[in-house]
Amino acid sequence: MSDFEMARIPAGTVTLHDARTRTRRTVDLESFEIGAYAVTEEQFAEVLGITAQHPRRPASDLSWLRAIRFCNAASEWEGLDRAYSFDGEQVTWHVDSDGYRLPTEAEWEYACRAGSTAPHYGPLTDIAWTSADGVSSPQNVGARLPNLFGLFDTLGNVWEWCWDLLDPARYDEYRVFRGGGYSDDAWSVRASVRRGGAPRMHHEDVGMRLARGGFDTVDAAQGWSASVDAERGDTDGALPSGWTPRGR
Repeated sequence: MSDFEMARIPAGTVTLHDARTRTRRTVDLESFEIGAYAVTEEQFAEVLGITAQHPRRPASDLSWLRAIRFCNAASEWEGLDRAYSFDGEQVTWHVDSDGYRLPTEAEWEYACRAGSTAPHYGPLTDIAWTSADGVSSPQNVGARLPNLFGLFDTLGNVWEWCWDLLDPARYDEYRVFRGGGYSDDAWSVRASVRRGGAPRMHHEDVGMRLARGGFDTVDAAQGWSASVDAERGDTDGALPSGWTPRGR
């Protein structure tokens, strides 16, 4: 199997924007690891014992629940502790585990930006597959330029699931995905854009990227906590979820 190439991301700070509630929050992050590439069809297939039709393309058409289960399977493959446990379809993240997991939303944006405060970390024609390229499917990972952390395709190609709830008050169990896809225009392919879907939802332009890192806490880490999700669920705002003002 092609090993999961992980990049060590230094500790730092990221400011997240919630366009619907017009709020911002600053998150201090500890150092963590994240995949240099999205998980490929080849990696997904070998771990789960299925067939890969396009080995170097990002694994896509994945539900959040399937992505979570893949994280556990990849951990077992490498002899690591599982990051997640299940009670039916209720998932618990064991924050102190060093196994593979999905990044938190704060980790994802910090890793994507790699120090940039602009909507993109470079010209989209150089770094991302978007609707401007006229492609009709995900493209092989690593074919465009990486960001300054050495991460490829964090913008464009396929959206990537994160751990966090999107907006629990309005959308119940919907989970966040980030980054934009091959059929999206520049408006959606930006570091700050938030979208999401139900845990069983799957689309051909939604995939995943692995993260690793355990923390000395119980139910909060790296910008995620139940209280923050509750705050994001404030229903007083009028803007639709996922809408982001220009210039972010």
